[in-house]
Amino acid sequence: MGQGMDDLLNGEPESGFQRLLGYALSRWEEGEAELTMAIDERHLNRAGVVHGGVLATLLDTVSGFSATYCPFPGRVRRVVTLSLSTSFLGQARTGTLVATGRLRGGGRKIVGVAAEIRHGDTGALIATSEGMFKYRPGSENREGTEI
Repeated sequence: MGQGMDDLLNGEPESGFQRLLGYALSRWEEGEAELTMAIDERHLNRAGVVHGGVLATLLDTVSGFSATYCPFPGRVRRVVTLSLSTSFLGQARTGTLVATGRLRGGGRKIVGVAAEIRHGDTGALIATSEGMFKYRPGSENREGTEI
């Protein structure tokens, strides 16, 4: 993870799914988040390009982070995905993927997020998404809940 990310995650351990795919939170602030993932063989489909399921996972995950920034130590915010519309626009075989999510707006309990994935070396747009997310109980407020 990038410098200071451990503090932002308040000591939360990586999820099993995060360890499985190998992505890392590289930037996290109010309304925005960024994940990076070095492509390796486990991410590729039979055609030798990053599997659409991996791309959808990155879009969903970065979207959730962008909606749940919590600057209070020992506290966390969570969302569940209500819908995620994805568009696959390019392919990648090697290098690093950079996924960025931005909170678009919404209400107290349900918010909209836009996300994209670009190739880290070329800047090529690989995939985009629009999603709706619902805050879990206690996460509607910026203060979140205790870990």
